[in-house]
Amino acid sequence: MCGLPRLRHARDAQSLAYLVALPALVAWQWVHGFWWPLYAALLFLTLGIGVIHHNHTHLRMWRGRWANRVTDFAITLLQGHPTFVFWPAHVANHHRHRHGERDVARTYRFRGGDTNHLAGYLLHPIQAAWVLYPHILRWLAALRRRGPGAFRYCVAQYAVWLGSWALLLAIDWRKALLLVIVPQLHGLHWLLATNYLQHAHADGRTGARGDTRGSALNYARNFEGLVNPLLFNIGLHTAHHENPHAHWSDLSHLHRERYRARVDPSLNEGGLLLYMLRVLVLGTVVPRWRSRPLMPATRASTVEPHLH
Repeated sequence: MCGLPRLRHARDAQSLAYLVALPALVAWQWVHGFWWPLYAALLFLTLGIGVIHHNHTHLRMWRGRWANRVTDFAITLLQGHPTFVFWPAHVANHHRHRHGERDVARTYRFRGGDTNHLAGYLLHPIQAAWVLYPHILRWLAALRRRGPGAFRYCVAQYAVWLGSWALLLAIDWRKALLLVIVPQLHGLHWLLATNYLQHAHADGRTGARGDTRGSALNYARNFEGLVNPLLFNIGLHTAHHENPHAHWSDLSHLHRERYRARVDPSLNEGGLLLYMLRVLVLGTVVPRWRSRPLMPATRASTVEPHLH
């Protein structure tokens, strides 16, 4: 007889709490009506689901195969997009190339080059999706040839996601948009925009080609405030990149002991919201609040013509 599934790490009880709380908030408001405090909590939890998706890709949450597969589909339903996309888009691309010139969604790829401002932050998810989805579709086509079973698993995630949207829209399209689809799009936008927060004006010269003209660790920005206990240490990005299979609860120690003193001081920030207020909002009108690029302007200003 198979035993109950076991978490790899006790701290993932927090992840499970978020996975349960989000649909509970949706269901309560679906039945009892919209309420701003609960809706705000719902929007926050969509951010948490994105981070849980990220963490579950790097280190599977459960010790059992089937429990992990059920979690894949649960995250697909809650996030509003298949979970498999993190493999080609994030693990095989972003982690492999570390914001370097072969990183498909590197922040300095797009119009304007190496920017760090509000417009760049808001547009980056759209720009990234535009270049990542052809990359994902090519990966799927190759997977269909070499692994038909895995390909069917990925397609099943699309079916579950799109089927859930179709069902909810058929039941009540207004509630479906307000309580499910808009929050999910909010979470997906934030998930992609996080790449901009963590890498804009960082040094992208340390990619897969081994270019070491910049510091080997200056490719990412770290946030050390409340974002970490609330969102699974997502702010400690250098430690995560250097230890992609470490559990998220170990990143605080790794950041403090191994990496904090070795990155450019400008890449160690305090609170995420204070950083966004200072750099993305106040920096729009007050130059001294803007961040400074760590790459030479000539290197960072190269933009591919079809992305203009």
